[in-house]
Amino acid sequence: MAKVGFFGGSFDPIHVGHLYLAITLLEKHGLDEVLFCPAALSPHKVLSAPIASGKQRLEMIRIAIEGVSFFHALDWEVVRGGVSYTIDTLRKLVSTRPKDQFYLLLGGDALKQIGMWKDSLEVCALASPLSEERSDFRVSSTDVRMRLRQNKYCGHMVPQKVLAYIQEHQLYSPL
Repeated sequence: MAKVGFFGGSFDPIHVGHLYLAITLLEKHGLDEVLFCPAALSPHKVLSAPIASGKQRLEMIRIAIEGVSFFHALDWEVVRGGVSYTIDTLRKLVSTRPKDQFYLLLGGDALKQIGMWKDSLEVCALASPLSEERSDFRVSSTDVRMRLRQNKYCGHMVPQKVLAYIQEHQLYSPL
C-alpha cells in the first residue's frame, strides 16, 4: 500500500510555495508520492477563471516537477473540463487504486475553507487532510501574476523552466 498525497488547485501558475508545501508534507508524513492535479475550473473561482488554459497549467506543473521521481501530474480534471470538484477526483482515485492510502495536501488557507467544499466529510474520509502553514517566505499565484504584469523579476517565486515557459507563451503579460 502506497501513501499518496493529492494536491489539487488552480496552479495559475505553479510556484515554489506549492513545491515547498508538497515536499514538506511528503517528508513529514512519509508519503510515497504526490499527485499534482490542476482544476479545470475551481468551484470557488467560477467568476475568476484561470488565465492560463488547463493544458498550459498542466504543462507548467510537468515542467516544475520534472526529474522528481515522487511527484506526478494528474490530468483528469483538465481532461474532464468544467467545474472541478475534489470529491469526484478522489472517488475515481480510490476506485482505480483501492490498495493505496490517500492524503489531501492543503495550505492553511485551503484548510480553513474545506468545510465549504462539496461533500467535504466524504473528501476527508477518502483522503485525510494534511496541512502546513506557509513559511516566512510567502508566495502566491496572485502575487506572481501581478509581478509578471508589472515586468518584475519572478525567478525567486517560480522555477526557472516554468518562468521560461510563461515568457515563451506570453502568459500573464502586462495588460
